[in-house]
Amino acid sequence: MSTPSFDSVQRPRIWALSISRLRDLFFDIAGEYVERADLRIVAQGFEDAVREIDAAGAARPDVVIAGGSNGAYLKTRVAVPVVMITPTGFDVMHALARARRDGAKVALVTHGNTPDEVRRFVTAFGLDVTFASHQSAQDAESVVLDLRDRGIDVVVGPGLVTDLAANAGMGAVFLYSRASVRAGFDTALEVAQATRRETIRRQRLDNLLQHLRDGVVALDAQGRVEAMNQRLAAVLGIDPAKAVGRALLDLAPDLAGSLPDSDGDAFCTVRGASYVVHRGPLATSGAAAGTVLTFQESRAVERLDRTLRSRQRVQQFSARYRLEDMVGASESMQRARALVQRYARSDATVLILGESGTGKEMVAQSMHHLSARRDFAFVAINCGAFPEALLESELFGYEEGAFTGARKGGKAGLIEVAHRGTLFLDEIGEMPLSLQSRLLRVLQEREVVRLGSTEPTRVDIRVVAATHRALTQGIEAGTFRADLYYRLNILSIALPPLRERPTDLLPLAAELLLQAAAREPRLAERLPDAVAAERVLAALAEPLRRYAWPGNVRELQNVIERIAVELAEMETETETDVGLYPDADAQANAGLNGATTQSLITRDMLRTIAPEIVEPHHARTKKTALTLRERSRHVEADEIRAALAAHDGDRDAVCDALGISKTTLWRKLNAAR
Repeated sequence: MSTPSFDSVQRPRIWALSISRLRDLFFDIAGEYVERADLRIVAQGFEDAVREIDAAGAARPDVVIAGGSNGAYLKTRVAVPVVMITPTGFDVMHALARARRDGAKVALVTHGNTPDEVRRFVTAFGLDVTFASHQSAQDAESVVLDLRDRGIDVVVGPGLVTDLAANAGMGAVFLYSRASVRAGFDTALEVAQATRRETIRRQRLDNLLQHLRDGVVALDAQGRVEAMNQRLAAVLGIDPAKAVGRALLDLAPDLAGSLPDSDGDAFCTVRGASYVVHRGPLATSGAAAGTVLTFQESRAVERLDRTLRSRQRVQQFSARYRLEDMVGASESMQRARALVQRYARSDATVLILGESGTGKEMVAQSMHHLSARRDFAFVAINCGAFPEALLESELFGYEEGAFTGARKGGKAGLIEVAHRGTLFLDEIGEMPLSLQSRLLRVLQEREVVRLGSTEPTRVDIRVVAATHRALTQGIEAGTFRADLYYRLNILSIALPPLRERPTDLLPLAAELLLQAAAREPRLAERLPDAVAAERVLAALAEPLRRYAWPGNVRELQNVIERIAVELAEMETETETDVGLYPDADAQANAGLNGATTQSLITRDMLRTIAPEIVEPHHARTKKTALTLRERSRHVEADEIRAALAAHDGDRDAVCDALGISKTTLWRKLNAAR
């Protein structure tokens, strides 16, 4: 951003100060600068001029112009820049020439030592000139009287000196010309503009510092304060305006020994509060000319850390599955994918039906990815995985002090976290009846009330629910609200079990094997693509298709993981693969042609790693059509039996794993008989 011009902001204020004939030259050329500066000619000098400038307050000049001893005096006593009127070599030559015409004996009086170039000039032209100098107004009068006593006829000098010489009856030639005064005015304009730019820069820096939440101080190379914001000044208990120019450790002795010695962080205590202090360089024109210290209260750092962790948790609620992850070319899967694409364009609530392990969450995530809410959170929660009290606080959130152990500051529930995104309620049939009415209100009013609060919070969410149960049974049994069911069952997708789409089994198993191989370096090179994976599994196609897969895709994934582990342990055989094929001819008939080196799983190996596939516990002896209720019961029973086998018959462990009681375990097993 460019700095505004001075014409567009305010003309610089310039004061020209003189009590001698120099003032007349100021008046002569003042008209040339009225458009560029707010010019004021002041008939004051020395101490009177100092008082005049101090009394101006906010209207004081940006720069002062003065000459001779008056200018030298003001330079050391006012807080604004002072531009000295300096005679040029031409001024000296011209003044001396005039003085020679007016008298035989000429003296050149300057403020301070006579410049060497003036002495060389006089010597070069063989001029008879007496040199004298003065340091103050009182000194000037003594110098002039001494020159008169020495018989000097004409005095060349600045205004004060020439006035004194005239009063003493001597000839007087004024040393300054319009050109030298004009040059002083031009220099004053440049100084004023530079000063104004620096002031604007400092004001912007100060405004920036004042808006920072942390305490900040800028120090020069000697440790003196250049700028300090109000926040740090309040912490230290000092006036920031009075701190500028003073050493920080003089203002706050308690900081001694606790500030970082070099760039980096340190901890310190100020007036009983702990702060994290960061030290960094304050660079000027590429050189490190000072230091910047930032003071951040340690409690604020802790709060920020909690906030960042909370936001990171929110960012973790994202969908990773897409429509292309739904593998299968069967008619039922094509219909399911078509419904996902169609429903993704709507915000209506969707109910996904299907047995456990059929990929209900994958469908929900795919729908989210295709929807207009894809850039926001996908929040999933299993309604059967939490105790009732915990599920309520997780879903709806709570205010501080809502219950014993409630987090300080409260907590947003998952419904709020899903704002503008998708809320996936898995196993909705397991939701306690007492919470169903609260969820119904969220669906109807699109607002949520935290535990312990009376103020509702508006939410914009798309709800997708899933269940492996027949919710109509729950309605009949009084465990599921009919009004909630009709609110959820606006759009519906039914996912077929794996046993009802046998043509998808081998491609799906090959895809799962590729995913497992990607996680196992020993398999990655041996299984580069889906074709290679299908070749490995080709001999297992028949036993895999015969199995009922009560756990559906989830169970298939478990079996494929076991196969992947077994394959990883096998060494690469010769070009003629071993496995279910007794010789190379049988292998060629299977389509392998001896061209690959992947090891195959034999039936004995399969019986070892997945006995339920080769000898299922509950193979059906007759093909009978089952009702949805019967299918659900058998699926649940098969899943429980698989869990019992995995836990060596330990019913307590199975109940913990499935989140059910022993009574429910016994009832579900008996219901499927």
